[in-house]
Amino acid sequence: MSTFLPIKSHCIFPSHTHFKNPPIRTSPAPSLLPQTSFSRFSDGPRYRYCVLAKAEDQARENELGLLQELTTSSGTCDPLCSVDEMSSQEFEATYQPKTDLLKAFAILAAAVTGTVAINQSWVAANQDIAMALLFGLGYMGIIFEESLAFNKSGVGLLMAVSLWTIRSIGAPSNDIALSELSHATAEVSEIVFFLLGAMTIVEIVDAHQGFKLVTDNITTRKPKTLLWVVGFVTFFLSSILDNLTSTIVMVSLLRKLAPPSEYRKLLGAVVVIAANAGGAWTPIGDVTTTMLWIHGQISTLSTMKGLFLPSAVSLAVPLALLSLTSEVNGKGQNSADVLASEQMAPRGQLVFSVGLGALVFVPVFKALTGLPPYMGMLLGLGVLWIITDAIHYGESERQRLKVPQALSRIDTQGALFFLGILLSVSSLEAAGILRELANYLDAHIPSTELIASTIGVVSAIIDNVPLVAATMGMYDLSSFPQDSEFWQLVAFCAGTGGSMLVIGSAAGVAFMGMEKVDFFWYMKKVSGFAFAGYAAGIAAYLATHNLNISLPTALAQVPFLHGS
Repeated sequence: MSTFLPIKSHCIFPSHTHFKNPPIRTSPAPSLLPQTSFSRFSDGPRYRYCVLAKAEDQARENELGLLQELTTSSGTCDPLCSVDEMSSQEFEATYQPKTDLLKAFAILAAAVTGTVAINQSWVAANQDIAMALLFGLGYMGIIFEESLAFNKSGVGLLMAVSLWTIRSIGAPSNDIALSELSHATAEVSEIVFFLLGAMTIVEIVDAHQGFKLVTDNITTRKPKTLLWVVGFVTFFLSSILDNLTSTIVMVSLLRKLAPPSEYRKLLGAVVVIAANAGGAWTPIGDVTTTMLWIHGQISTLSTMKGLFLPSAVSLAVPLALLSLTSEVNGKGQNSADVLASEQMAPRGQLVFSVGLGALVFVPVFKALTGLPPYMGMLLGLGVLWIITDAIHYGESERQRLKVPQALSRIDTQGALFFLGILLSVSSLEAAGILRELANYLDAHIPSTELIASTIGVVSAIIDNVPLVAATMGMYDLSSFPQDSEFWQLVAFCAGTGGSMLVIGSAAGVAFMGMEKVDFFWYMKKVSGFAFAGYAAGIAAYLATHNLNISLPTALAQVPFLHGS
């Protein structure tokens, strides 16, 4: 965080002269030069030096004041703010020479891999080895993104193009490679379009302060009660929104409910656990469940019926254990409620209702028309676009509330990361590598429950998107039909397993950045509770599945949702 130091004047007046609020008058001379009416020093170099020094100080103070206004309390900079000075200060504070060595090694490894790939005869004869090495190298670049200072979206896109280049060399013919690429692109594009539409709708609702309708209803300040309320509000909010957005909304709320303390950090950790658990039991709550839903591995109603109870258990167990800690049982927080200072934008309730309805309507649209889910999401975005244009017509000062401005604020690089990862995994699937890996796992780990549980544990370390994408490529619907125990466990484990480490999910990373939480603090204070909830959730799923217990069967009669 950059620190602004007060500017001391370079102008030193004689000790016997005292100026108190000297009159200032303007002049055709340079506008920043104040002139006093005291003629005693109006002649001679000393006065001119003092005036120039004071003018420089005043200009510098004005610039720093503007920069402070544009800079948020967290040390980040508003999009309109120049970050050159802040970036240089942060760079000097965080620069580590060994990072350059890691970068040099990564670039050298990529260059060697590229040189080998140029040898087409070797690639054609050893396609599987070349693709596995390249995927491993790219994946290391993604895992060590922070150390290498390489954006994972760029690494993912570079990896995708390189893998498909190798596949085109090693395929029996170029036409086969093009056909495989066209098929993969069509499937991946559905997910990317879905995510872009969903992120834009959520951004529009957030710009209108629509989520205040949810957060304003949290009024309790009792530590234990607040712990459970925050947990389950996040749980249900994340089932409709994505877990990242839910985390940002709820952590921002926590800053209004509790002062900085260990207790607030625990509340933030509960938000992470709840956001991941809430996103696992609906098709639109997490990107991994969305992937499985779009490709037909799970359906809407069966997923909600089968995973709601395990997801709730995976949250309730950590909440119960955290309720016993000294931080929660200590003195209650009696901070003032300052949410009233944030005003909802005009027609914010309307935008919130339409946006929420658009998200919920997507499964209904899919069941009614049979069209892919991204079409329903684009329909909702189009409706919200027209509505916001209509209600803000002629309001030039509210352009940020319209869709074009929202599109500039959404996480586009995240969508490109998904594009790169999914295209990379699809190349491995086209080459048959994932099928070979599936056969190896079947031979050595006969239990599908253990395979799914392992995916969840690994997702605490490695991004769950490529893990689920790889699993989808390893096992097809002929091996495990739609809504089988395996696919539902994969959806649950990949969604909730990331809670075990703060870096295991997008929600955890957002919480880590917003509240400045240390990796080892989370591991010491929260990871054990998160693992207990994860294990309890798996046990609950296996118990309910074997005993045929789920949500009330009356839900099966919900119009349009059956089999969607």
